[in-house]
Amino acid sequence: MSLAYLDKMVADGYGRAALVGALSTGIVGGGAGTILDLDQPEFAIGVPQNVVLRPLYFAVSVQPGIEIADSDEVDVLIGVDSLGLWTGDGTSTPENPSNLNTKLDKGSSCRVGSAFTVDMTTTPRNGGTAADPVVDLELDRVSQTTNFGDATGISHRSVELKYQPLIPPWLEGPCTVVGYWGGTIATVGGYAILHWVEASVGEMRRYAGY
Repeated sequence: MSLAYLDKMVADGYGRAALVGALSTGIVGGGAGTILDLDQPEFAIGVPQNVVLRPLYFAVSVQPGIEIADSDEVDVLIGVDSLGLWTGDGTSTPENPSNLNTKLDKGSSCRVGSAFTVDMTTTPRNGGTAADPVVDLELDRVSQTTNFGDATGISHRSVELKYQPLIPPWLEGPCTVVGYWGGTIATVGGYAILHWVEASVGEMRRYAGY
């Protein structure tokens, strides 16, 4: 199966890029700066009805805090609420994605936010009540724990995750892509590079030849 059409979609202006964290200022992970918090992600991409998002390249780099005990943990998770749409609630930083074809203007059919500090919700497609996101589709994750081997010392290293699927999933809205990082020790900060293509269902099927 050839996915060369994705390259053509980028050339035709359907590619998007969003950055989370700026220069040397990363996003502190976890709703409380530590453990992952479902309703306060580090980034969210709300995919509306009749739009398909296909992730091309998601990279996350996290600088943990200084870990001082065995089994201190750092986690990164990228997943999808496959049934619920984030409609903009909660407190976050709005992101305006760039086009992967640099001659074209910024903008996206999807809603993109980062650095949530007040709880967000997703609204189920069946008309149910908005609630905490349910990450029922995991795209990638990494977990690292500290092991000193003795009772003294510290650990300090970056945690890296790169998600570049061979066959990108077909994420048809309404759904929400969410990213989290955090751990038992508050992180110093994290960054994400998010590249994807998006189009209406009809356009995506036409490019894919379905």
